[in-house]
Amino acid sequence: MKIIRRISTYWKIQLIGWFSVSFYWGFSAFFTGNFSWKIGILDFILDVFIGISLTHMYRNFAIRKGWNKLNLKKLVPKIAISVLILSLLYMFLIVGKLYLVRLFILKSTMISFIEFFKSMELQIFITGTRLMSIWLLAYHLFHYSRLEIATVKENAQLSLKIKEAQLNNLSAQLNPHFFFNSLNNIKFLVLENPNSARRAIDLLSELLRNSLNSNVERLVPLEDEINLVKDYLELEKIRFEERLQIRMEINAEISKHQILPLSIQSLVENAIKHGIGKRKNGGFIMIKIEEESNYINISVQNPGKLSDEIKDSGIGLKNLKERLLLQYNGNAFFEIKENTDETVLATILLPVK
Repeated sequence: MKIIRRISTYWKIQLIGWFSVSFYWGFSAFFTGNFSWKIGILDFILDVFIGISLTHMYRNFAIRKGWNKLNLKKLVPKIAISVLILSLLYMFLIVGKLYLVRLFILKSTMISFIEFFKSMELQIFITGTRLMSIWLLAYHLFHYSRLEIATVKENAQLSLKIKEAQLNNLSAQLNPHFFFNSLNNIKFLVLENPNSARRAIDLLSELLRNSLNSNVERLVPLEDEINLVKDYLELEKIRFEERLQIRMEINAEISKHQILPLSIQSLVENAIKHGIGKRKNGGFIMIKIEEESNYINISVQNPGKLSDEIKDSGIGLKNLKERLLLQYNGNAFFEIKENTDETVLATILLPVK
């Protein structure tokens, strides 16, 4: 029982399938009235061996060429050619097997192999085509269904992470301190600078609207993400005044590239909360975005020190790491570290698509 349990699903299906086919042929031959147990058993063993050998050889070839990852449009022509080749090989092997088994077991003077082959080739070829078509279609449909299920699960996970990021973003915008300070600043601006007050109200309402109504997209244009960050920083600038200095270096040529939504926003929020907000004299936030070696390099630098709580337990950063892993299959890079000049540097590397 332990040995049976160790056999993989693939080999279980292979053995059950080819044993069933060979048994059916042997069972049919038994009722023809001219049945030899010696030939029947040998035919059974060789039929199973030939069927498994050909299909297993194809499986190894398909895995090596990466056919299991192709879409149906690219895969169908390859399957059609493979069925033809496998059917021809099956025909030669089965006809050769039939001829040799009867020649050596019955010891009879049969017709020549060429004549025997001509009398059997069409029937065996049709049988081989039918069997190989069924096997290849079943094999690739199984892998295609598994690939689709994995993709659906990945998309579902990513959607949940994006929603979680949006909720975290909304939570930050509705944070009592952020909300109170923004309204308090707007109250004083109404008397001192009505134009700035109107601008602050517009920024606050725009941020809240984006948080509530933003679409759950897997990727957004970099330009849209930058505009969101600029609005957020402009509103925070009203609160911190001269305590917040902003520097941005962004290559305009890469603004159309697609990136994760709320990715730069998460880094900037983290810098404001744990950097600028905790320093009496405030400081600067440096945002730099450029393309390097087929990667988009996004960095956010701020004064401060990196605590274990920020590095390992920050909800926004943890969510960002998980979304990067899901979206880019491990090809994206995220790091947050403390520099020797008492600044914290957060970096994201995204492969250019």
